[in-house]
Amino acid sequence: MFCIVLLKGHLQPPLVVHVVYRFAVGGLENGLVNLINSMPRERYRHAIVCLTDYTEFRDRIQRVDIPFFALHKHEGQDFGVYFRFWRVLQKLHPTIVHTRNLAGLEFLIPAALGKVQGRIHGEHGRDIYDLDGTSAKYNLWRRAIKPFVHHYTTVSTDLAGWLMDTVGADPSRVTQIYSGVDTRRFCPRKGPRPAIGPKDFAPHGTLVIGTVGRMEAVKDQLTLVRAFLHLLCIEKKAHERLRLVMIGDGPLREEARQLLQASNAERFAWLPGERADIPQILRSFDLFVLPSRGEGISNTILEAMATGLPVVATRVGGSPELVEEGQTGRLVPPADPVALAASLYSYLADNDLLTRHGRAGRRKVEACFSMETMVNGYLAVYDSVLNNPN
Repeated sequence: MFCIVLLKGHLQPPLVVHVVYRFAVGGLENGLVNLINSMPRERYRHAIVCLTDYTEFRDRIQRVDIPFFALHKHEGQDFGVYFRFWRVLQKLHPTIVHTRNLAGLEFLIPAALGKVQGRIHGEHGRDIYDLDGTSAKYNLWRRAIKPFVHHYTTVSTDLAGWLMDTVGADPSRVTQIYSGVDTRRFCPRKGPRPAIGPKDFAPHGTLVIGTVGRMEAVKDQLTLVRAFLHLLCIEKKAHERLRLVMIGDGPLREEARQLLQASNAERFAWLPGERADIPQILRSFDLFVLPSRGEGISNTILEAMATGLPVVATRVGGSPELVEEGQTGRLVPPADPVALAASLYSYLADNDLLTRHGRAGRRKVEACFSMETMVNGYLAVYDSVLNNPN
């Protein structure tokens, strides 16, 4: 069942206000884009409240009826942000408020005071300051906010189990929904590998190792750089056969450049910053790597698998739910460049392995991570909290 509300004399779907810290390039934000773009318009309307601000990434949303609000939260304590959020609530009169991650959790309190009918909190992954979710301070805060939460959503079974076991959430109030991927937009290449990087950067016969993501400590791209440099040192003719591509921006980008420069390996790597042509970029890779120290469910892993790429990822968070060891890729310990280099070498030494794992990854995405399944999961949660909010 779903609801239609009467607003200014017109029947309109219920409004969901999504609360995020910042709307910029990122997995959480990408998942929200996919959800809004794919959800039937007649079911729910949407608005996005950013505690800080938003970027042109908002243009990824195809609907023109999605308002954005930036609360410009200051660093540290900013009590005025609650007043600004309250004003948005009074302006919009949402039926549901859906917050994401720890930064948004406390905004369910003013939502409750404003008698918002449905209050949902989503966990999409952890940051560098609490990688394993064991911080006593943060978990005490999560438990304190529990009475204001009607339902929780998580993107992985790892996070769902943590909410129930550590935070103490009622299992009946926790729903795990995998992120979906657009398998038409992200699809295997046909024919030769598209050109990538500067002219003659990756000639025929080279193996392009690539990653996509914010270049921040939790993503730990420096471990990938060190693994790449290790391969260049130990493998004969690796300089001729290996190329590294790192898409994304952030504080680690310059550190990565410095590591490459110190080893005289800059010419074997390409770090162009953020890019808007990710599907095309992925079709130029031969192997995808995600060296994170913490993950929820990685959209980029799913997009790489949909593109037909084998994936090497660290065994953290929800990544083992996506990457099947020895079937669709490899799993390695976090922050271990030697172990990562060994996994990369297994693909360098066996082209057939690249093909088998890549095809298996595509099949898994088609079977388990459709956009329709994701949308139906969120629709069921939204309908449930409106029909049974308590």
